[in-house]
Amino acid sequence: MALPPLATVEDLAGWMQVDPGTLPASTASTLAIVSAIIRKEARNTFQRRTTTLRRKPVEGVIRLPLRPVVSVDAVTLSGAPIVHEWDDEAERLFVNACAPVSVTFTHGYAQVPGDVLAVALTAAQRVIGNPNDLRQETVGSVSVTYAAETIGASLSPADKDLLARYRRRFAVTRVL
Repeated sequence: MALPPLATVEDLAGWMQVDPGTLPASTASTLAIVSAIIRKEARNTFQRRTTTLRRKPVEGVIRLPLRPVVSVDAVTLSGAPIVHEWDDEAERLFVNACAPVSVTFTHGYAQVPGDVLAVALTAAQRVIGNPNDLRQETVGSVSVTYAAETIGASLSPADKDLLARYRRRFAVTRVL
């Protein structure tokens, strides 16, 4: 299932302070590509979802790998509900069980965080602003040199640093 872009064409037009109609026809696909690059770098979809995972408690504690946790909806052992408590501050789930349990929880973002949206818009603007991936351009006596980050649909080191805080802390595996 393809995820929607992190920003809209209208968002980008507002960011660039231009009329949406003046943006190139490739703007929507540019936003989709930039969004995929950001999601891959951050290892995060930036969407609200409900997930069920099977986890074995370690000394009565389970750490959920997907952030932010909005709610723990159910914790079951062999299909039967068990007592549990979610500690939002410590980001830990306390359970009264030693065997693996199924945890259904809601996680993610209702809206794309502002800093992530800024990365998406800035990266898309770089691609649209330099569609031919030029390093330097000279017309008569005017010469323009583009920064390396403006070449191709890529993220700058500063973008990557900003997205690092959104990375998952644990790997997620599903057992069918």
